Amino acid sequence: MSVSGGEAETLQRTCVHVAVFGLMVALCAPISTNVSAEKCRPRNISAKYQHCGIQPDGVHNLDCFRKYKNDEKCTWEPGKHGSKIYMFILQQAEKSLCYVYYNITEPSRKLSIFDHNFTVEVIENDVGKANCTKAVFSGSKKTLKRSCGPPNQVLLTRPPGALQVNVTWPKGDGNNKISVRYAALGSRSWNQTVESELPNTAMVEKVTPSLVYEVQIQCVTTAECSRCPWSKNYYVLSELTTQPIIVSTKYADVALKTGCRLISVTWKFPVKDLFDGYRVTVWKESGEPSQELLTTSEPEIRLILSYAAYRLNISAYNNASVSPAATHVIPEHRDANGLGDGKLNVTVHNSTAFTIHWRFDQISRYVCYVVEWMKKGHSGWYQSFFEDTNARKTVSSLSERLEPYSRYRVALHLRPNKNTCNMKHVNNSERTYGATEFYLTEGSPVGAPANVSFHNVTLNSALLQWSHIPEEDLRGFLLGYIIYYTEHHYQEASTVHNITVDPDSTSFHMKALKSGTAYQVQISGFTSKGEGIRSLPSVFKTDQKVSFSIRGAITAFIVVACLLVFGSPVIKRAKAVLWPRVPNPGHSDAVQKIESPGQLKLLEALATLKVVEEWDTKSFQILEREAAVPPQTSSMLPHVRTCEDDTLETAHAWSERDEDSATDDDAADTQRTHFQSAPFTLAGGYTTMEMFQQLTPQWTTEGGSHTRSMEGEPEDLTVLKSIRLDYVRQFSTSPPSDSEFTPALL
Repeated sequence: MSVSGGEAETLQRTCVHVAVFGLMVALCAPISTNVSAEKCRPRNISAKYQHCGIQPDGVHNLDCFRKYKNDEKCTWEPGKHGSKIYMFILQQAEKSLCYVYYNITEPSRKLSIFDHNFTVEVIENDVGKANCTKAVFSGSKKTLKRSCGPPNQVLLTRPPGALQVNVTWPKGDGNNKISVRYAALGSRSWNQTVESELPNTAMVEKVTPSLVYEVQIQCVTTAECSRCPWSKNYYVLSELTTQPIIVSTKYADVALKTGCRLISVTWKFPVKDLFDGYRVTVWKESGEPSQELLTTSEPEIRLILSYAAYRLNISAYNNASVSPAATHVIPEHRDANGLGDGKLNVTVHNSTAFTIHWRFDQISRYVCYVVEWMKKGHSGWYQSFFEDTNARKTVSSLSERLEPYSRYRVALHLRPNKNTCNMKHVNNSERTYGATEFYLTEGSPVGAPANVSFHNVTLNSALLQWSHIPEEDLRGFLLGYIIYYTEHHYQEASTVHNITVDPDSTSFHMKALKSGTAYQVQISGFTSKGEGIRSLPSVFKTDQKVSFSIRGAITAFIVVACLLVFGSPVIKRAKAVLWPRVPNPGHSDAVQKIESPGQLKLLEALATLKVVEEWDTKSFQILEREAAVPPQTSSMLPHVRTCEDDTLETAHAWSERDEDSATDDDAADTQRTHFQSAPFTLAGGYTTMEMFQQLTPQWTTEGGSHTRSMEGEPEDLTVLKSIRLDYVRQFSTSPPSDSEFTPALL
């Protein structure tokens, strides 16, 4: 088929137009392989999704940018309650272009735009749902250029009272200064923004250690980076300010591994739910590297270590801070069986060199060793070495010279790892072969045992006790103690004895001593270089011997038994003899109670008697003579007797005998009248002859005549006026003494 020239030109133009149109379509159409897309009308699409609002907890932080040429893209963050399925709408107003992309599952989308203004909307959740949310971004192709985006790695740490931020940018962004804003968790506003002085790091000071903070980061804007978006929220836990508390430590030898021990350490952390785990750092006290860092989520750790001394630091940690460490020192295990058993020997050459020797059978099994030596109270030294030929090692060129009279301890540890003799791991890396002690130069002790005391002292024995000599005063290996004790006798020469005991002894039972003897004791220690100084003198005395007689013991027993059996009657009899019983006046009729007025009238009548005192009168009689006395009054008169005995006891007995007798020969015509029946009572309640004598002067004159008449007398006592009493007296040639005159009681 032939074609004319005009037709060919027309066809060529048509093909060019088609190619151009296809190129335009290719340039304008968004690139999408897995996401469905369709064209839209701007007005219709805005009205269709206008009910989807911008919510704080919905899709947010929509940002569109370009890092490289023709590498524009948009990123966003999903909402808290969204379905994580998005719809992306791109509109270019000048070209009236509108495209909708459905079923996007990643929070990012590439852009293909012209150099015009554009608007991007991201809608979360289905359109038909009422809780759909959206985010909107508007810009131009010129404003999308920037050299940095949000950091891809952020490290937040909390030094004491501060907050440190370290970031890492994506590849190609370079190093940039950053801005940090922060707020306490739950706060509605951000604190002031802090800009860094150095690239990629910033320090926020004066924050509260106990609070949890929320942090956002962005780069500082520059000419190349006109817009720097804020990063997502990072949460920083509170600062750990409390150290763990060690609860228990247990050390136990490993049965199948000689020279190893199992170390079990448990602890607790007072703050709960604010830490992620624990960090345990282990290293040797000698300073040998390396330190091993172990992590655990449980407050317990178990280690298999040699007999050397170790140190542990235990800290709690979270994603932002590490608590202060609790330190525990594992002391050197001094195996008593490993000292002096011939496993390890030392030859000292001088103050800077010594040689250790061990058994040759270990060469075939071990080639890596470490030797440690130290002085008590000081840090140790170490040297690791390889040896597969000789069972000895000379350590020379010591960094610190050996001191004379100072004790050193040296230990040899075996390491099964043959790749290197340096310690790679602390846990389960070596075992102890043996240990021994040595001196550069020995001397005699410069100290003496202290606290010398005596216990359980008897007639011929005593227990002597003392304290060891301090190690720094020994200056050599102690070989034993010498006990010096001296007997002290009055005006006699003293005898000195001495006894040698083992170096591990701190007591000695002294026997075969003399009773009642004073002993002076001194103790000293000795080494291979001689005896040291003696302790201060201490004195004790044994018990005195006491003689014992069986006959005397029996006699004492009989006396005590007799006192127990017959003691009570003897004591009562002695009391009656030495302390006679004083009679109670209330129990005697000789001293009677005056209770009636009639008896008082009788006393007044008796007061009219004229008493004529004569010499040596020891007794008196009162004779009654009465006229016709009515019967009703005769019972009121007292019965008067002759009282021959002048003692109170005789009068009391006479009164009691008189009460028992109904009649009497001397008083046949009279009847007794008891004073107790009278209703009138004197002030004292009792009357005696002395009281009667005191009442007499009140009614008698100096001549003894009656001077006072009774007024107001009752009729039944008028008969008393006719009574006439005569006092019969006896005469004596000598006047009586005051002690011999005893008035008779009525």
